[in-house]
Formats: sequence, structure tokens, C-alpha cells
Amino acid sequence: MDGIYQHFREEEYAFIDKILGITMRVENEYTPQLTDFLDPRQRYITETVIGGYDQIKVQFFGGVAHAERRRALIYPDYYAPTEADFEIALFHIRYPVKFTTLTHQKILGTLMSLGMKRDIFGDILNNGSEWQLLVESTMRDYLTLQLEKIGKVNVMLEETDLSEATFTPTVWEESGLTVSSMRLDVIISNAHHISRQKAKQLVVAGLIKVNWKTVENPDFECEQEDVLSVRSYGRVKIIQTGGRTKKDKIRIEIGYLK
Repeated sequence: MDGIYQHFREEEYAFIDKILGITMRVENEYTPQLTDFLDPRQRYITETVIGGYDQIKVQFFGGVAHAERRRALIYPDYYAPTEADFEIALFHIRYPVKFTTLTHQKILGTLMSLGMKRDIFGDILNNGSEWQLLVESTMRDYLTLQLEKIGKVNVMLEETDLSEATFTPTVWEESGLTVSSMRLDVIISNAHHISRQKAKQLVVAGLIKVNWKTVENPDFECEQEDVLSVRSYGRVKIIQTGGRTKKDKIRIEIGYLK
């Protein structure tokens, strides 16, 4: 399995080691193992690792269809996974809708301030005024006891069945670009129509995430399937990298989150 590392970035090696460790446990104990919630990049790495094993499989589930963050169940091929195996609880966040508003950022910030790691809860769902939260079911008691306010807003968590989840699938609006290189500052500059200097400043200031992790190096090399989040500008995805133009520029297909 050593050859697997060459396909990924050095900062991803620790995660590869973690998945290899879980997979070896499944192989040795012949029982399924569950991960925390994974982002799409981590799921891709997990699938790649599991692909090297003949008798081990992986399934992903995030509580709702098309969830961005999902748990992985790594299991021996004899096993038939069910939804219950993923141990996910859904909470409706009750709050005085008429008098105040909640935001994704406020909810996320409050959860993190309770000492909860990002990987133990999944998507934060919203259909306008209603907000819901998906979390590892082992955390349900802690969460209901600890989460009484989001910002200054009094809230109450009400556990509900996964079938009651509200969800709007992610839609990417595609556009073609030509870029001089795959450097992060170059991609950001072209995607958001800002100067290269401005893009570089955003990167150095820690305002840009690549695949859900902050990157502060402007010459970081982007790749196909990377998702780039820029604070105040939104999120883009490198859907495809193509050939080169006559002026030796790289053709890329980029998606803007609608």
C-alpha cells in the first residue's frame, strides 16, 4: 500500500494512515468500523485506500441524501450495512423565529465553542427559517445539555427522525477559464475576477480554505476536484482540468456554488 501516498499531498498522509489503521482493524477483527464525519476530499481518499483491499468495502452516509459531510462504514464483504449502523442523530433547532435569525456561521461557531470537534457533526441544514443539525448519536446527551444559546438567542434542541430532515442539494454553475498556472492565488484571482495581489493577500491572511482546510501559501498547487472557499466571495470547485491553449495557458472548468 506504500504506493498510495504518491497520489496525495503530504499534509494528507496522516489521514491516509488513520484510514489504513481502521482498515487493518476491520481485516484483523472481521467486524465493521465507523469513522467520524468526512468531507468529500476525505471520502475520496478513503475510497482510494479501500480500493486496494479485495475483501473490504466502504459505504458513506450523512443522514440525508447528497449530504456534504458523511460518515464512512468500513466493513468486511460479508456484512450488509443498514442506516442504523452509521449512528447519526438529527436535531431540530427550536428558537424564536419571529424575533431573531440564526446563521450557519453562528451555529458552527457555537458548536466549536462547546469543545466539539468539527468532525463529530455533519451538515447544518436550512430551508429558510428552520435549522437542523446532524451529529454523531453518541453526542446527543452532551449536546442537548450544553447547547442552550446560539449567540444571544435561546434555543432548544428537539431530536427528530432522519426522515424529517430538510435539505437543498448543492448546485454548481459551471464556467470555463484559462489560467497561467494551477497556483492557488492564480485560480482565486481568475475565478473571482480580482487582482493577483488581492488574491495573494486573501491567502496569506488565512481567509481561504482548500478542501475545508485553511491554506496560507499562495503558490499551493491546486488540482482537479479541489474545492476552494474564500471568505466573503463564496465557494468554487475545480471540476476539470483540460489541455493548453496556443499561448500555453491551462484550460479549466470551474463550478460556482449557486
